[in-house]
Amino acid sequence: MLLLVSVGGLIIFGFIFVWIFGREYSDKTYYDMLSLPTSRVIIVAAKIFTAAYWCMALVLLVFALMLGIGAALQLPGWSAAVTTHGMGLLSGTGALTVLTCIPFALIASFTRGYLPSVGGIFLALVLGQIISQIGYGSYFPWNIPMLYSGAAQALSGKTTAPLGFVSYLLVLLVGVYQYHRHRCLVEICGPDIDVVITKFQ
Repeated sequence: MLLLVSVGGLIIFGFIFVWIFGREYSDKTYYDMLSLPTSRVIIVAAKIFTAAYWCMALVLLVFALMLGIGAALQLPGWSAAVTTHGMGLLSGTGALTVLTCIPFALIASFTRGYLPSVGGIFLALVLGQIISQIGYGSYFPWNIPMLYSGAAQALSGKTTAPLGFVSYLLVLLVGVYQYHRHRCLVEICGPDIDVVITKFQ
């Protein structure tokens, strides 16, 4: 279950962020959004929070399904403490994964589509495997949800060092910085968004 949220979540959550932002360019509706009286910063924030909300809702759905399956199979070892610990670990893993998916939304806006962002998702997965093998996985933000959940240790059978403050800070900086970049992109956006994208590139 933790592996599903940490690794599968990067793909599924990443697709949610990419779809919400990238489809505006594929369907040519971003000009309509720019004409709205609503602040562009609010539009970006609303999109990000909506994507994050649905991602965390999927995490809760997975947890509820696993509880139901466990009850149906009458698995031993149930207790309130185990359930609470599992819920906290799963929620933390989901939140870290959501933060690392925000950059894919920025890529969708820069490239004016969703396909390059999908490539970015799989590139992050590949780089994560490579960087983990050379021993620096705790400093690569897209690896940290898996390390936090313990799924990496379960897969490799090797004991991994506990994550430090720097690892969590890197994930937070990835999410906050990319949100700020995205906000700046649309905050100064004039009638023609292509001009603004060229300026940022």
